[in-house]
Amino acid sequence: MTHSRSRSGQSCPAPLPPCRTLLDSTDWPALATACGTGESLPTALALLTSSDPLVRQSAVEDALRPVTHQNSVYEATVPVALYIAAVLGHPAVTAGDVGSDSGERPRHPTLVRLLKWLGDTAYDADDGCVATEEPLHGAGNLEEHTATRAFRDARPAIFSAVRAFLDHDDAGVRHTALVAAIPLVGHPALVRHQAALARHARSLLATSTDRHHRDRVLDALMGWGHDVSGLENTSDVAARERYARLAAARASRQGGYSEDPPF
Repeated sequence: MTHSRSRSGQSCPAPLPPCRTLLDSTDWPALATACGTGESLPTALALLTSSDPLVRQSAVEDALRPVTHQNSVYEATVPVALYIAAVLGHPAVTAGDVGSDSGERPRHPTLVRLLKWLGDTAYDADDGCVATEEPLHGAGNLEEHTATRAFRDARPAIFSAVRAFLDHDDAGVRHTALVAAIPLVGHPALVRHQAALARHARSLLATSTDRHHRDRVLDALMGWGHDVSGLENTSDVAARERYARLAAARASRQGGYSEDPPF
């Protein structure tokens, strides 16, 4: 991700390039993935905007599988993420899939899955995960891991696409977009958006029963200094207490298992 200079001299993130430009200007065979190089990625990425929902479903798997493995960020991850961000608003993706009944509301499996992948990858590259990895790989890990740094630099461009879905009329889409946006605003240029995301988070907590979504937004609100005591329900409290017991159990092991686990 390149940066431009404003008239004030401040560094400004470059805008999100058109998807076709990203597809044609990237040297995909030269980029590492979890299973080789990115040579096959252009074909899969191009099919994400197919008018056939079955083709899109297969393309999502083919596009994401090579760059999704063990919470790692690969050389090909950043151009894939930028391309996905660029096609989020494509008519074939936003229109969704309509069920067999003529009156059924559109579903958005492609859009939701792409948003979820962007969010999961952003969490894998956020400050908390980087801090967790440093004791394992050394304090210079981030400086050496150019793919992770490149993704972190790309967060403003990706956020510019994700934020458009925070007010989507489908709850599944807007909640997934919110969970994706939360780790993206860890970028210094995006911190100002935390207040707006906090409002969306409170709305989600008032309506959603999705455990993963509730955990993510509660963690974000607490991390941003908000009091969540009035926002938690009994399920949230039970989950928080369970997580605390698990954390205490891990800490009590003090360095691992006395015997090898049966993996």
